[in-house]
Amino acid sequence: MDLTGKLIVAMPAMGDTRFQRAVILICAHTAEGAMGLIINKPLTDLSFSDLLTQLKIPRGGQGRDIRVHFGGPVERGRGFVLHSPDYSGGQATTTVGGTYGMTGTLDVLEALAKGTGPRQALLALGYSGWGPGQLETEIARNDWLTGEPSDALIFGEEDPRKWGHALQSMGIDPVSLSATAGRA
Repeated sequence: MDLTGKLIVAMPAMGDTRFQRAVILICAHTAEGAMGLIINKPLTDLSFSDLLTQLKIPRGGQGRDIRVHFGGPVERGRGFVLHSPDYSGGQATTTVGGTYGMTGTLDVLEALAKGTGPRQALLALGYSGWGPGQLETEIARNDWLTGEPSDALIFGEEDPRKWGHALQSMGIDPVSLSATAGRA
């Protein structure tokens, strides 16, 4: 099973509070494990402008703001820009599922600050990671549902609604989900 480029959506019974109602884009999934970015948990204490100031990256006249998200609990000081495929940082950009790019170098932040760079972007600090077989075990345990991403869901402005929208895109009414897992 390769979930690269797929969404995983936390079930209501998710016991880990860091992942409650989380929507995660899986950016890499191999036999060695998986890596993804939470796309619906914006940070309230750090703006893109603040981050540029901390990194001493000057803003250009057409520079724009993007939201800064909690990408996951692993390496929270490390940043990743999930973006549309119209930008490439060369070898620093990983293709995600043939549809998106992920760049973890300052070049993409500098481009965004100047008003160039990708058309759509989301910045995540930290990432979500799983060891070999761990994500598959969690899916089998009914911790996560899997689905297809869309630009509107990933880059849309409605972060608090992304969990429900992700479920609805799978044909699931969030109200119908039970907080108790089980097998029939």
